[in-house]
Amino acid sequence: MSETPRFDTTFDQPAGACVRVSPLVRRIVAGNAGPVTFTGTCTYVVGTGEVAIIDPGPDDPAHRAAILAATRGERIAHVLVTHTHRDHSPGASPLREITGAAIVGCAPHRDSRGLAAGETNAMETAGDRAYAPDRVLADGERVEGPGWALDAVATPGHTANHLAFALPQERALFSGDHVMAWSTTFIGPPDGAMGPYMASLSKLLARDETIYWPGHGGPVTEPGRFVRAIIAHRRQREESILARLRAGDDTVAGLVETVYRGLAPALKPAAALNVLAHLEDLHARGLASREGPPGLESRWRAG
Repeated sequence: MSETPRFDTTFDQPAGACVRVSPLVRRIVAGNAGPVTFTGTCTYVVGTGEVAIIDPGPDDPAHRAAILAATRGERIAHVLVTHTHRDHSPGASPLREITGAAIVGCAPHRDSRGLAAGETNAMETAGDRAYAPDRVLADGERVEGPGWALDAVATPGHTANHLAFALPQERALFSGDHVMAWSTTFIGPPDGAMGPYMASLSKLLARDETIYWPGHGGPVTEPGRFVRAIIAHRRQREESILARLRAGDDTVAGLVETVYRGLAPALKPAAALNVLAHLEDLHARGLASREGPPGLESRWRAG
């Protein structure tokens, strides 16, 4: 029997507090709790003396003050960004202005491939188009400081530009929103895409990290097992969608009603985009066909 992901929703670090979670890593949680951010965005401080900040979070003066207070007497040399959603990257530019730190990490947000004419979604408006890095890191490129190094790991899927960062000194991975212990990752077209997301999960299975520090919530403590379970969960969801297509459901809205039975109405828009991401991937693999242009109103069938 396939593993089922065991999600941990017990994380409760208060916003603004700085907690040391390992010899090289401190964590500060932003005060932006919500349905898709859980208890808030996790910002990480890596190193001592000369440090890197990973995911500075929203442009929130209170969170910025907490970061500066936690690093008082130290030099923030780099601000690293996993991806350009407004809960992760807007805090980078103000920190650069205050500290002179270089912004490095993911590529700038780009205008994504289109859905059908006139369609948009909340994840598109969540893109931080003002993000302007000093250096874009390619897969495998490194940023270093005294006693620490961070290696870029390209993990597209949640967004097209998503990066994780490996800390080899502790066999740790800052996984951004690619893998989180509290929830499955939201994949919302047109910026998010299921095929690259699944490939990025498989890529992580070949790595040797023993702990993940995600963009929201607590750590993933058995990453290999957890990632395998997430892959199995996504494949099971894919099979459910194919089964409903064969049964005659041919719209995203209809599939949400049958695949996500009993889902709260407020969560249905996100579920619709996840279903669309699966359908796009099935279409690319020749397992589903589409009538009309790509989008939430398209009609679908198996094969």
